[in-house]
Amino acid sequence: MRRRTVSPGAGLEEVLDTLAAAPAPREEAAAPAAAAPPRSRERDSLQTEFAFELPRGYVDDEGQLHRHGTMRLATARDELRPQIDLRVKENPAYLSVVLLSQVITQLGTVTDVHAGIVERMYATDVAFLQDFYRRINSEGHTHAAVTCPLCHGSFEVDLSGGRLGES
Repeated sequence: MRRRTVSPGAGLEEVLDTLAAAPAPREEAAAPAAAAPPRSRERDSLQTEFAFELPRGYVDDEGQLHRHGTMRLATARDELRPQIDLRVKENPAYLSVVLLSQVITQLGTVTDVHAGIVERMYATDVAFLQDFYRRINSEGHTHAAVTCPLCHGSFEVDLSGGRLGES
């Protein structure tokens, strides 16, 4: 196992870049490639971006409403970066604002989503996005199993949103 030393003045970005650039360790006794079972193409594909629809929507400075957006899967860097943010150190509740601003790739016509935009969202939309983040990063999908309170039938809904009555 190789050890990496970090100088006292090195920032998180420098350390993460160094780790990302390091070659992966080789396995001494690698199994022959022929012994590996063939994989299906469907299993190898990974969905990294998920579309969503906000319950209320973000209203920009011009008064335009933005409800549809996309969120990408979070990386380890996304999870670590807020830990060194001064706003998060002063107020730990700000962590979700910084984290969401890093993984939301688009919100309507807005492509530069930053913490200021997330700050101006309605609380219901932020709560929705926090749950959406948890679902796609922990469970890998946006579907949830639900039970009808009247007929007790079980079915699945897509929490990413859609037209009224669809989810």
